[in-house]
Amino acid sequence: MTSEQFIFTDKTKKRIFIYSLAGLLLLVLGLIALAAGGHGGGEGAADDHHFHWVHRLWVNLWINNIYFTGLALVGVLFLAIQYAAQAGWSAYIKRVPEAFGGWLPFAAVLTVGLFFLTNFTSHFHIFHWLDTSLYAESLPDGSPNPHYDAIIAGKQGYLNLPFYLGRMIFYFIVWIALYYLIRRESLSEDINGGSEHWKKMRVYSTLFIIVFALSSSTAAWDWVMSIDTHWFSTMFGWYVFASWFVAGLAAITLTVIMLQERGYLPELNSSHLHDLGKYIFAFSIFWTYIWFSQFLLIYYANIPEETVYFIERLKSGQYAWIFYLNIVLNFFFPFLVLMTRDAKRHTIFLKIVCPVVLVGHWFDFYLMITPGTLSENGGFGLIEIGTAVIFAAAFIFVLLNSLSKAPVVALNHPMLEESLHHQT
Repeated sequence: MTSEQFIFTDKTKKRIFIYSLAGLLLLVLGLIALAAGGHGGGEGAADDHHFHWVHRLWVNLWINNIYFTGLALVGVLFLAIQYAAQAGWSAYIKRVPEAFGGWLPFAAVLTVGLFFLTNFTSHFHIFHWLDTSLYAESLPDGSPNPHYDAIIAGKQGYLNLPFYLGRMIFYFIVWIALYYLIRRESLSEDINGGSEHWKKMRVYSTLFIIVFALSSSTAAWDWVMSIDTHWFSTMFGWYVFASWFVAGLAAITLTVIMLQERGYLPELNSSHLHDLGKYIFAFSIFWTYIWFSQFLLIYYANIPEETVYFIERLKSGQYAWIFYLNIVLNFFFPFLVLMTRDAKRHTIFLKIVCPVVLVGHWFDFYLMITPGTLSENGGFGLIEIGTAVIFAAAFIFVLLNSLSKAPVVALNHPMLEESLHHQT
């Protein structure tokens, strides 16, 4: 085995560029159709004079930004878990999740930029609580304010622009700083060997896990749950984490398989695949457990301010089919296909399940965000497909570029031999 470098060829870059152009073409066609009074290439918007095709674009940008930010975070989290747990089996493939973190700086710029773009360029707000007319009980002339919202005003201590932006920037500063510390030690380990860098990475990884455990929940409240400002769920932080995590696992597994099929990672064996497959299988069930628990508690309690969240999604022709498809793609399909031991050990099954899981959890985030922002004006068509393809192409470009900056296998990892002889 040699210290093989991933070569990010011009042919691969050209292919990604073509994909991004195809996504842009689909997006433009969808916007033209919607602006002309169509449905954006699919199930579409109702005729509402307050709705504009730009609003649907803004919402799709936010959906994809949150989704791909989660994939990057899960890559770093997966790496951190392996170090904190002193796991040896994953040492051979650790450069793959490590490369996912390369998207985080781009995610930071996109999140801050899109927050302002999608909320302050028109009267439309993805986050309704940004409407300043909601907070005053009376108008300057002393008459009652018809826009006053007592519930949103009561949350102003947490949902206010300075505090919100401060949290957003803080999340990314800490996430990126810890990722770069882990990455620095990982690259230094390639040169120097020994166990000192591994020990430092254990410390940084533990810190990242602790920070992520706290910040991922509050980020979920900020970036997704606060869209439906009147609604709340005590399980929502876990729910977003579960969706992010299983999608990230699927992305890691698919990347590992693609690398092996292109001649990299020659020592990858069925036991490595088995462990990755078990992760996807287990956390698909975990996601379903959180999904069902959240739904059951709200259904059983039947409190109007909670049930409205599911009523919007179940009683609407735009969203009901996605609601049920969500369960099929994210639970029944991966559960049934990966149920047997052999299925988790063969690339043919994993190459089928992983893309389905990735698409399924994209729909999960679509369902979390779109109804609360566009109401009956939501839809699924060329706009959604095009935006997702553009983001996916950009994410893959950054991932592969990051992967090309270091040997595909970290040869001086102290547990590499254990990983090379991993058997389950």
